[in-house]
Amino acid sequence: MSPSDTPSPTPEEQTPETQAPEAQEPTASEEPTAEKAEATQAPAADEAPQQVQRAQTAGSTAGSSSDDSGRRGRGGRGGQRGGGEGEGNRGRSNRGDGGGRRNRNEGRNPAEDSEWKEKVIQIRRVTKVVKGGKKLSFRAVVVVGNGKGQVGLGIGKSSEVIGAIQKAVSAARKNLITVPVHKTTIPHPIDNRLGGSRVILRPATQGTGVIAGGAARAVLELAGVEDILSKSLGSNSPLNVARATIQALSLLRSFSDIAEGRGMSVKEMIM
Repeated sequence: MSPSDTPSPTPEEQTPETQAPEAQEPTASEEPTAEKAEATQAPAADEAPQQVQRAQTAGSTAGSSSDDSGRRGRGGRGGQRGGGEGEGNRGRSNRGDGGGRRNRNEGRNPAEDSEWKEKVIQIRRVTKVVKGGKKLSFRAVVVVGNGKGQVGLGIGKSSEVIGAIQKAVSAARKNLITVPVHKTTIPHPIDNRLGGSRVILRPATQGTGVIAGGAARAVLELAGVEDILSKSLGSNSPLNVARATIQALSLLRSFSDIAEGRGMSVKEMIM
């Protein structure tokens, strides 16, 4: 029997060795293709949660920006109206550290302010004619003194009475004069004229009191003079009388000034 005549084995009779070539394993050339496919799919799977996270972050940022814009709209540049750490609120909170307005009462001694007394001798309504009509305001005449030889006269104008008085007090403190009070009276008599007013002042013994009236009395009492005789002639306007009295007190000379002008001591002048 020749080899060509031997029957070929049937599929059932094939051995595992003969079946192995049919189930071929992937070659080396096919493995990189599978790895590339996995590599391309892996980044896509990793990018999915990152995109979700980015979307959430963008949404929260947009919400916060809209909230901040709403707060700026309600409270201005500084943020919320009631507080916060905006630029405007930081500027207001630091105002006490050196910024902002200066306190005008800082450095003042309350005891010094308490010794000064003031008297309003006249409040008058005045009118100023302007282009559009008449402008009404108030004029206050105030005398300020400490009762220790210092006295001043001031005039203030304002649309309100309180404002006029405050301006007059401030002006009076800037125009203080020193009166040479000898014991409880003035050192010598004096007769002074100013405008249409004439004021005569004469020293008096202790216990006489202030014999004066009107604006002259207010000026003498605040100057610290306790015993004096006075007479007002001519115009009886409170402002004119007060000015004439202030000028008369400023012309007074103490005993030491008179003695120095004569070239001698006070004792020699009195003797």
